[in-house]
Amino acid sequence: MRVCGIVLAAGAGSRFGFPKGLARTPDGTPWVARATAMLRTAGCDDVVVVVGARGREVARLVPADARVVVADDWAVGLSAALRAGLGAAGEADVAVVTPVDTPDAAPQAVARVLGALGPAPRDGLAQAVYGGRPGHPVAIGASHLPGLIADVTGDRGARAYLERHGAAEVECADLWSGADIDAP
Repeated sequence: MRVCGIVLAAGAGSRFGFPKGLARTPDGTPWVARATAMLRTAGCDDVVVVVGARGREVARLVPADARVVVADDWAVGLSAALRAGLGAAGEADVAVVTPVDTPDAAPQAVARVLGALGPAPRDGLAQAVYGGRPGHPVAIGASHLPGLIADVTGDRGARAYLERHGAAEVECADLWSGADIDAP
């Protein structure tokens, strides 16, 4: 199974005060580097980082073992970054999506959601949940990519599509909190 990891790092971070793609851990590690490393550790064959707001600056923080994809229409909202990332998944059997603002995400969560895709991963959908609350990562089988790309609009992600298509919910609260960071 070929897996493409996708890091969504295109937003302006209006509540955060600057684009989260530029954020760093207290030791100075860029969040985009942490997300890329997490996806690589989890076994992703390819990693794509979607940039938008201050894209050139964010792209400079992306490790060399990841591809940068620009969401030119990033100001439209989350859907623009998601469409750009999914569109760059290429020949992957599965795309695994995570936002850049979850720097503490556990690679084991990726393994769990991938494991929940079942015997036909190209047709599967799975989402990590934390105490029953939807979160990331999300695994999307290749057969769902065209439909999901067509479905997302504005500042909405994949949740409605995942619910309509019965995505498996995979509890991951024992691995980490699942919380995204909305304040520096």
